[in-house]
Amino acid sequence: MKKLLILLCLLTSSVTIAQKTEGVATYVRKEYWLKIANRLTFLSQEQKDREAQTWKNWEEDNKGIKMKLAFNANESLYTYNSDEPEEGGYSYRKSEFVLYNNFEKEHKTDIIEMLGKTYVIDDSLHAPVWKIGNQIKEVAGYICMKAETEDPIKKQKITAWFAQDIPVAAGPEMMNSLPGLILALDINDGDVTVEAISVTFRPLKSDDLKLPKLKGKKIDDEAYKAIIRQHIADRMTSRSSPYGWAGIRY
Repeated sequence: MKKLLILLCLLTSSVTIAQKTEGVATYVRKEYWLKIANRLTFLSQEQKDREAQTWKNWEEDNKGIKMKLAFNANESLYTYNSDEPEEGGYSYRKSEFVLYNNFEKEHKTDIIEMLGKTYVIDDSLHAPVWKIGNQIKEVAGYICMKAETEDPIKKQKITAWFAQDIPVAAGPEMMNSLPGLILALDINDGDVTVEAISVTFRPLKSDDLKLPKLKGKKIDDEAYKAIIRQHIADRMTSRSSPYGWAGIRY
């Protein structure tokens, strides 16, 4: 009887661990364009004032955009939660944005619409260089540890909060490869925040990790970075923001 109880406990523990490596996390991504504009030192004060007028109403009603991350121990897919307009938000066509990672094969396929074109970035999966700290905070009911990295092209400081209780390497945006699911991101001290509002553990459906039909110019990671780098340089020269609907993702 004692052996049977031990076996049942082990089986229950195994099921619990398995359940915590497969499911869907829902995030809210918020962009604070007034802070972003003020950070761009190459903009004139007149341009910053114009940005303030443009984004004033948006800032006051900033409910964010819902994103979702389907994940298991080996794969993840991050995209919009829905094609429908956000509740209480503005209605506009969302640009294509799908990020697929295969951690087992160390490969990624990203579909990103920007600068009037759609690109399919197909390449090896490159992990950010993380510095893990000892701070903790709660996100979506999970105790998370802090980690930091930097986007060397956009010159952005990125702070991530990951849950070791969910032992998968996935995360939102292009962040991954921490010893636990990334549940929150802070880009440049609050310019953009991405935070999980729920994590649902369930077996994934066949289409949860399925990429849409690949349409767009196929490039590798270095070519993608070169496009971003050139666009930022061009906008700095013309003294205009490289980010936003007509530019690139912040």
